[in-house]
Amino acid sequence: MLRMLPPVLRENRNFRRYFVGQAVSLLGDQITLIALPLTAVLALDATPGQMGTLLTAALVPNLIFALHAGVWIDRRGRRRNVMIATDLGRAVVIATVPLAYAFGHLGWAQLYVVAFLAGTLDVFFFVAYGAFFQIIVPRSDYVSANSLIHGSRAFSFVAGNSLGGVLVQLLRGPYALAVDAFSYLWSASFLSRIDAEEPPGAPHDSGGLTSGLRWIRKNAVIRAELLGVATLNLFNFMFFALFVLYATRYLHVKPAALGIVLGVASIGTLGGSLIAGRVSRRIGIGPTFLVGCFFFPAPLILVPAAGGPHWLVLACLFVAEFTSGIGLMLLDIMAGTISAGTIPALLRSRVSGAFLVVNNGVRPVGTALGGILGTMIGVRPTLWIATTGALLGMGFLLPSPIRSLRDVPAEAEA
Repeated sequence: MLRMLPPVLRENRNFRRYFVGQAVSLLGDQITLIALPLTAVLALDATPGQMGTLLTAALVPNLIFALHAGVWIDRRGRRRNVMIATDLGRAVVIATVPLAYAFGHLGWAQLYVVAFLAGTLDVFFFVAYGAFFQIIVPRSDYVSANSLIHGSRAFSFVAGNSLGGVLVQLLRGPYALAVDAFSYLWSASFLSRIDAEEPPGAPHDSGGLTSGLRWIRKNAVIRAELLGVATLNLFNFMFFALFVLYATRYLHVKPAALGIVLGVASIGTLGGSLIAGRVSRRIGIGPTFLVGCFFFPAPLILVPAAGGPHWLVLACLFVAEFTSGIGLMLLDIMAGTISAGTIPALLRSRVSGAFLVVNNGVRPVGTALGGILGTMIGVRPTLWIATTGALLGMGFLLPSPIRSLRDVPAEAEA
């Protein structure tokens, strides 16, 4: 059986255990992305304001805790233990929702607290993950390992949405969340089996809260990556805030048809994860990243451009989402590879925390701008701004050293 696996899974037992744990956990996360909002709508009769507050509660920990998490984890070391603890914590937090619903005590206060706590634990997990990846994966396998991780993420997009919808219908939203709680226990179990020697924590005099931001400012590669991707995310979340509303109300696409189109189109993400390694070997890691940064947002221009017969509208949505999914995988896989190769291990968590503050911090700004502009100038003009504006990120990337990166970059100085 092992002979059939890719070399990095076949030969690297630690990475194999991490991958198996995360593949199930990512699937559980996608189920929650459907089940939690539906719980709010179906069980608590949510208003638009309450839904917005719920999303904000999940995103705000990136702004509050990411820098602090980076400093604490870098100084503490033992990143695997941090990841196990956050998995166990998320399992408990998510499991409280179906339990409270079963006893008739589920309310908005609990949902807000659950969203905030789960978001906080997400921050600590992903801040620790970057440095842990460098420990369990050799530099020569960065591209193939990232391709597998993001390939499982792409599969979760395809299967998670469908499975989540079925579970919500069969079990009702709150009980479907129990699947995600189990997935975190699964992830913690496989992380606990990893046997890898971690480097000691960074000394206390190696830099505080702003050390990650200062390092990013001085490094031309990561600085350009952050500015380019953050710009893309700002406009993409403007798009995300209005897409479903525009497709259903203005393009008159039925919810079931939209779900089928998006589900099938998400196969593009699987395709992107499969070709990323081949493309990077042909044109280089940096150029592949730039291709992804272009093809992730550019096809979405077809959404505000869609019109005419109903079949043509559905075709535009399918092509937009399918091609964008390919670009997303090229972007994410190469971004992870560039970061793993460039950022020094002793600074990795602090830099990851700083990256999260900026890159994830622009997301609620984008959704707020989408709502404001959609109200002031209309939904379709706002989508034109969102889809074309996302391409402005290329202005930070094209003049940068990323364009000339052919292989995994050398580790920069701390």
